[in-house]
Amino acid sequence: MNEPAAPPPPSAEVAAASPLPSAGVAAASQLPQGRIDGRAAFQAAIRVALAQAQVAGWREIILCDGDFSDWPLAERDVVQSISAWSKCGRHITLLARHYDHVRAHQARLVSWRKTWSHIIEARGCANADEQDFPSAILTPDWVLQRTDLVRCTGWCGTEVRRRVELRESVDEWLRRSAPAFPATTLGL
Repeated sequence: MNEPAAPPPPSAEVAAASPLPSAGVAAASQLPQGRIDGRAAFQAAIRVALAQAQVAGWREIILCDGDFSDWPLAERDVVQSISAWSKCGRHITLLARHYDHVRAHQARLVSWRKTWSHIIEARGCANADEQDFPSAILTPDWVLQRTDLVRCTGWCGTEVRRRVELRESVDEWLRRSAPAFPATTLGL
């Protein structure tokens, strides 16, 4: 007699909708772990991470990428996730080489940035080399790092060594950066 097949693993969207424990570390353990392979997996991991940010209780999030063109930051659900997370004295840092793609193609994020400018620090490194610049999400207890921009592969998880190394790298880029992507543009 054939045994029933095991159910397929939940998709990122199902995982994002699942209830999580309230403790930050426990919530982080529900986030994607391990290798990320391909653009769809990278974007799904971003969606899940931002959807779980409030539950995880992260006080700070750093989003870092050359131009955020592969990120699903124009999606209504993603911006709603960031908005839900941001309501309790939290801080987000955006770090990019430039924000041209964000301004041109991610109107929801641009609008959200204007509303929540008091909790967002946007920094830029215009002279950075695209291949050297990190593509990552950093949180207190979980990170996502894209290591190959062309194939869109990388890693995500809670491993301390990788989190510390990534944080040191991003901190160095932050030291080299300057304010960028203003919430409003003043004109005369």
